[in-house]
Amino acid sequence: MSTETVVKHKKAGDDIRLKMQLRDPIAATVMAVLTVIIALTTRGDSTISWAGATSWFTIPNTTLPAGLTSWIMALIAVPVTGYIWYLAKERKNVNGWLLVVVAVPFVIAFLLSTIAGKDAHLPAVSLLTGALAFATPLVFGALSGVVNERSGIINIAIEGQLLFGAFLGAVVASVAGNPYFGLIGAPIAGALVAVLLALFTINFRTDHIIVGVVLNMLVVGLTSFLYSTVLKYNAETLNSVNRLPNLKIPVLADIPVIGPILFNQSILVYLMFVTVIILQFMVFNSRWGLRMRACGEHPRAADTVGIKVNRTRWMNVLLGGALAGLGGAFFTIGQGLAFSKDMAAGNGFIALAAMILGRWNPKGAFGAALLFGFATNLGAIMQAVGSNVPSEFLLMIPYMITILAVAGFVGVVRAPAAEGKPYP
Repeated sequence: MSTETVVKHKKAGDDIRLKMQLRDPIAATVMAVLTVIIALTTRGDSTISWAGATSWFTIPNTTLPAGLTSWIMALIAVPVTGYIWYLAKERKNVNGWLLVVVAVPFVIAFLLSTIAGKDAHLPAVSLLTGALAFATPLVFGALSGVVNERSGIINIAIEGQLLFGAFLGAVVASVAGNPYFGLIGAPIAGALVAVLLALFTINFRTDHIIVGVVLNMLVVGLTSFLYSTVLKYNAETLNSVNRLPNLKIPVLADIPVIGPILFNQSILVYLMFVTVIILQFMVFNSRWGLRMRACGEHPRAADTVGIKVNRTRWMNVLLGGALAGLGGAFFTIGQGLAFSKDMAAGNGFIALAAMILGRWNPKGAFGAALLFGFATNLGAIMQAVGSNVPSEFLLMIPYMITILAVAGFVGVVRAPAAEGKPYP
């Protein structure tokens, strides 16, 4: 090929431009505009309470002029949004942290506006501690989805696994009289649901979505029946209240603000941290993780090098079910509640959204689950401080964020190539 031809091809390639991605600029614009609207409409002072931040000394309440603070937040959000538009126009990648820089001022302005001019205080430590607690079942559910879908199995049954984990966790803890025994029963319950999921999807080659939905309905019906016929009339022995105690780590738990949030939690939360770290390493830095990802991306190629695809999928489905079941323990022994009908309340589907938002990555799923956990606790805190927003809308917050997050990432993230496809 002549030099002149190469130059012509190069010039033709230079003329090709990538399509402008509008998802991030639009999301940033919406948050920035809402921040400005809040700044325009907010009057009065807002008080932030730091109760429980540390036992070393007392942190006084912080009173801020809500309107002025909101304007400062707007002055941060608007220029960053402009920069995001510039990057999008130049067809450059938008760093996810730029969206965080826009989102944080919006959230701060929103929180201050809810208590502006009121006697109520915003409990900062309780808000963040509760967010981490509510994120716990979502993290375990999202990790379950990661392990399953990375190996090629779509797990819509996370909702059922969470619910059955909550059920058996409560029953085992009640029979043993010790909440720690519930941490044994919960993952077993999730694994039992996973056995049916693996049997129908791997051995019987049934559609994964249909099987997942049916299993969810099966668990809802089974637990509701057992609750109405057995647990309800034997509450003291089979459905008593047992709660995992908080395990305070000396010194670390007294670090102002951060300490109570991270180092004064139950063992279930600590297990969540450990599981995320281990899975993040194992999925991308171990032979097990390589084989799992090979089965989810190209099972035929995996088979040719000696990997038993269906056995690998079976093992990962069972592991994923156990993880989801362990997350279900949060609803009963994690919160100190007796089991009741449909306790999972859609958290399994939110966990699926966290997995997608996290790009099938353990640490990404953890971050997305924290977002949804914060949204869940935010609604509860706003009700407690007497927000003017109707309670029905506050309860909708986590589900609205779930829909917006998933809708915004459709076509942007790529699932494992062979997920949902039977082999051979």
